[in-house]
Amino acid sequence: MENTVYIPKYNLSEEEEKKEILRQYRGLLRVLKPKLKPGDKELVRTAFEMAVEAHKTMRRKSGEPYILHPLAVAKICVEEIGLGVRSTICALLHDTVEDTDITLEDIKREFGNEIAKIVDGLTKISTVMDANTSQQAENFKKILLTLTDDPRVILIKLSDRLHNMRTLDSMKREKQLKISSETVYVYAPLAHRMGLYTIKTELEDLAMKYMEPDTYRYIAQKLNDTKRERTKYINDFIRPLKEKLEKAGFEFEIFGRPKSIHSIWTKMKKKGVSFEEVYDLFAIRILVNPPIEKEKEECWKVYSIITDAYNPSPERLRDWLSNPKSNGYEALHTTVMGPQGKWVEVQIRTKRTNEIAEKGLAAHWKYKEGKDDESRFDKWFQQIREALSNQDSNSLDFLQDFKTSFLAEEIYVYTPKGDIRMLPVGATALDFAFSVHTAVGSRCIGAKVNHKLVPIGHKLRSGDQVEIITSAKQKPNQEWLNLVVTTKAKTKIKDTLKEEKRRVAEDGKHILQKKLDAIGGMATQHNIEELASYYKLNSSLDLLYEIATRKIDLKELKDFTASGDRLFFPKPPKPEHEEKDEDHHARHLKKEKDAELIIFGESSDKIQYTLANCCKPIPGDDVFGFVTTGEGLKIHRTNCPNAARLLANYGHRVVKTKWAKNKEISFLTGLKIVGLDDVGVIHKITNLISGEMKFNIAAMTIEAAEGIFKGNIKVFVHDKDELDELVKRLVELPGIERVDRYDAE
Repeated sequence: MENTVYIPKYNLSEEEEKKEILRQYRGLLRVLKPKLKPGDKELVRTAFEMAVEAHKTMRRKSGEPYILHPLAVAKICVEEIGLGVRSTICALLHDTVEDTDITLEDIKREFGNEIAKIVDGLTKISTVMDANTSQQAENFKKILLTLTDDPRVILIKLSDRLHNMRTLDSMKREKQLKISSETVYVYAPLAHRMGLYTIKTELEDLAMKYMEPDTYRYIAQKLNDTKRERTKYINDFIRPLKEKLEKAGFEFEIFGRPKSIHSIWTKMKKKGVSFEEVYDLFAIRILVNPPIEKEKEECWKVYSIITDAYNPSPERLRDWLSNPKSNGYEALHTTVMGPQGKWVEVQIRTKRTNEIAEKGLAAHWKYKEGKDDESRFDKWFQQIREALSNQDSNSLDFLQDFKTSFLAEEIYVYTPKGDIRMLPVGATALDFAFSVHTAVGSRCIGAKVNHKLVPIGHKLRSGDQVEIITSAKQKPNQEWLNLVVTTKAKTKIKDTLKEEKRRVAEDGKHILQKKLDAIGGMATQHNIEELASYYKLNSSLDLLYEIATRKIDLKELKDFTASGDRLFFPKPPKPEHEEKDEDHHARHLKKEKDAELIIFGESSDKIQYTLANCCKPIPGDDVFGFVTTGEGLKIHRTNCPNAARLLANYGHRVVKTKWAKNKEISFLTGLKIVGLDDVGVIHKITNLISGEMKFNIAAMTIEAAEGIFKGNIKVFVHDKDELDELVKRLVELPGIERVDRYDAE
């Protein structure tokens, strides 16, 4: 939901506005037409009129009438997700209960319980996801509860989010960042999990457009520049396949499409390669249309024809026909060596599986009608319900666990009897043990994977057959939390550890009571809490546990005075882990670096801040400020690995920040240089950095092997412009292949 303040960027007369609204409404009815049954049109009309009336005084940030937003959301639901009449009504009304005088009772009276329930779910989500509260994770749990009641809630919410992302230009920069990061963090993975690949891709691309505008523009430009040669290549690649498929008598469609900007960028980062080196910039898709019982057979025949024409990469065959993903995705993917030595991904789908891939959940259910098999989707929902029923877990942990457990790709493993189990990528033997039963997990001492003995932390791969080995003497320990990724395993391990901790803490309480008796104090809750905060511990349980395990020996108690049930405190002890002495330059930086940032919305006083270690920003980088608890303001790059999580979960703590020009302070940054190992190459590099450009080199390591040298150089620069100039000039040196920035420690 956006703020509805009028910003006149949009200038239609009242008459033109009415025409535009009507035009959009007719467009919605057009796409809905095949799904309309007698009486439906009147219901949609009623919902539309209700929404028009309710939102009549409201405007979007762009200045356009607010009603255009619910209309657009409804159209996305029908056209791009394949939802029907009831979802259209819910989409038209999705913002009314929260923003207007219409109540849930009004909707129930007009349209019945089912629609009221979905609108209620949507209202809950919008007050949740866009509220500036750190309770987002807690609320996210509520969303998921609603989702498992009726998945249409999340599908309509995804349409709402997609339309907001498509129209994000008129929002303020910090709002763009917050909404985009939340989109990448929660909504894109949800769309993926719902099988909505097209929507997931668009959400990621749009979020990247706002979070990393330079990179986005760079890749978009590169794609544009290479469009002609790509089209020619695709046509050359397709030609022999077409002939063979026609000869074999197939009814088929074949086309090429570029990969998304976001996925190209992910590949560039993951593999550390340039745009030109991303080997599969495009995928070829072949659609066939056999009867359902012949689908598998026909797809494999097509695979055979492709691999007769081009050599496949054996590691890159993905068979989701035999084992569909839990979001219903079925296809055959292979990567083959095309002309000019280029790898090309080929996806083979049928018309039916293609619709499921494009429209996800809705299409999946359309084809499922009449079958009584419990689909993998239903199993997935069941797993989420189980995870949600554990109300105890910390919400942010929950959100993190949810992402790794339910939004990740999955693998399929087998029990010794051949039953199939679905686990997220990265799951270990221990995760598998807990998925079988809590008691099996808690006693697990190892496993046999494909009949070979492996440790409990062994990562499983699709197709593994797993047998768990248990011992009655085994019990979970803290280390286990690092060995599992599923919510179920984490929750059960934490529960067991808490129980154990409480038992040990009881001994700590007796020890503390004795020591307090000696100074005339009592082990009241107040005193225990005071002592916990004195020793800088999070809870009284931690204090009693550390006393019992002799980590704290309470020698400071003799400095306390007590009066019955109160303790009076001496000065708190100095933390043992004083900051280690840093080198002179870093200390010099700390003293001086409080003036080169302009922080919006604050007084012009100098604000103390520190640069985040996770991404080491330098002046000129796109940054935001984040108010931490206990460490003041920290500055992060907007493309920092932690940015999405911070912006999505703690939007209210984000401070808009930008750099001012200040040449006094220099910042340590690192450069990785790769090139040909040539005589004098090191001299050329140092001469350019220190001699010509007068930068201070802090450290330098060079390795050379088989004619290639790799250099790591840490250098002090004033800002991003200087760094960019340095990188540009280094790349221009003869024999230098590439230069990449990394965050120097």
